[in-house]
Amino acid sequence: MALADAVKKAASKVTAKLGGNVTIRYVTSGSYNTTTGLSGETVSDTTIKGVVEGVSKAEVSSLIQAEDKRLTVAASDLTTAPGTKDRVVISSVVYQIITVNTVEQDNTAIAYELILRG
Repeated sequence: MALADAVKKAASKVTAKLGGNVTIRYVTSGSYNTTTGLSGETVSDTTIKGVVEGVSKAEVSSLIQAEDKRLTVAASDLTTAPGTKDRVVISSVVYQIITVNTVEQDNTAIAYELILRG
């Protein structure tokens, strides 16, 4: 477990040093309104440091498009893992989370790699 803790701490330091501010917007579904036919949602924002890069051409598939972005954030900077229902805000642009890949060491989350679509 000591190695996992050390790697987790290192991931947080690297993203803080090399990353920029990003906001993880956690979305919780609200109650369904039978009159309008819509359900509301509640959002909770958490601002952290993250490293943003484009996806490589080799990664482009039926799920990942060439214009998508990859965001890497340290797991220790978040209390809850982001999911595909959540969103990410970078420089006032809201992105949808397409996939979440958890980088682990000894069953401990070290970082999250999110594929984003704007």
